[in-house]
Amino acid sequence: MNGVIVGAALVRDGKLLAQQRAWPPGHAGQWELPGGRVEEGESEAFALARECSEELDVVIEVGARVGEDVPLPGEKVLRIYAAKLVSPGEEPRAVEHLAVRWLGPDDLDEVDWLPADRILLPAFRELLG
Repeated sequence: MNGVIVGAALVRDGKLLAQQRAWPPGHAGQWELPGGRVEEGESEAFALARECSEELDVVIEVGARVGEDVPLPGEKVLRIYAAKLVSPGEEPRAVEHLAVRWLGPDDLDEVDWLPADRILLPAFRELLG
């Protein structure tokens, strides 16, 4: 396997943070969890914290795995971890994305998720309780 993509199931007050993609054109406007590629020499937790810092300008604490690995094109895999903000009052910003939104269990079907994230909706619902 040549690539692990990590995602943060960032939960606050019973809501999950999603972000709206600005690119590539085929996926612009669709929603996903924050995260990205694990670079050479990084642990998955470190990569996830780095990505959340870059994409949301927040510091997170990485928790347990959420759901199963989701196969992605190019022999990659999407792996989700529960996460929480180190400073709960901190508001994530859409640094590289069009928007960020906190979604409650009843809001999860309101957004157009990327296909890989959509597969994990049952796990997200379970995480939100």
